[in-house]
Formats: sequence, structure tokens, C-alpha cells
Amino acid sequence: MFLDLLRTTDMLSRGPAQVLKTQALSSTQYNVLRILRGSPEGLPCGEVANRMITRDPDVTRLLDRLEKRGLVQREDVAADRRAYRVTLTPEGARLLEAVLPRYHEEVRRVCGHLSPRRAAELIADCRQIAQNAERVATVELAREAPKHLVMRR
Repeated sequence: MFLDLLRTTDMLSRGPAQVLKTQALSSTQYNVLRILRGSPEGLPCGEVANRMITRDPDVTRLLDRLEKRGLVQREDVAADRRAYRVTLTPEGARLLEAVLPRYHEEVRRVCGHLSPRRAAELIADCRQIAQNAERVATVELAREAPKHLVMRR
């Protein structure tokens, strides 16, 4: 079953990835733009990282590339000189709006055969698997942590 899930994930990502490639976007870059579109006031870098679909170990570099292309901008936070907020630029919003119809069409081509009920069941099953995987990973990390780093109450 696990291999089937991995293969399915790979196959699901191929069509949308090709759509994104036409705009020189990676799936992680698209994910950042999508996240920021939902937060017009902007988000701290750490919150962008927390909302990512897949973990990116270097969100700062990812944001650097998007900022260089004029798709996002960073603004200092007055209350904390070390922090900044990331916002979607008008150019980033235009690019996202241009790619979304084709992106959603690719998703519909793959998943459109599912009834709303079956789609809801599948989403619930996937969320449960994800929760279980996160729980197991957290327990494993706690077991592997050096004893002197584990906080005790």
C-alpha cells in the first residue's frame, strides 16, 4: 500500500508540474504563491514554511528566488528588526491567475471521475494517514533525540 501511495503521489504531481513548468515555476514556488494569495496582509517567513505542502529546508532561498523574479516582496516588521513579512506582488498574483485555470484542469482530468462523496472519503482517508505518519515521525524523533537534549518536566 505504501508504494502505491508513493507512486500515486508521483503520478498526481506530473500533470500540474508540467503546467507550472510553462511559467518556470516549481511546485514549491507555486505553493508559496498560493499560500500568500490567501493572506493578502502577508505572512512571516516561518508561517509560510509551516503552511507548505512539502517541507523545504531553505525557505529563505526559495523566497529569494521568488523575490528576484518580482513575484513576492519582503517587508520589515517594525516591532522586530530580525523579522519580515512576505507578500504577493501584483506580478505574482497575475502569474498565479494565469496558471490556475490550466492547473485546475489538470487536477480535474485526473480526479474528475470521483463522486463528491467518494472524493470526501478519499480526502478523509488521506488526512488520517498523514496524521498517523506525523504522529509516528514525532515519536521516532523523540526516541532518537540525544537524552541531554530532551526536555523533562
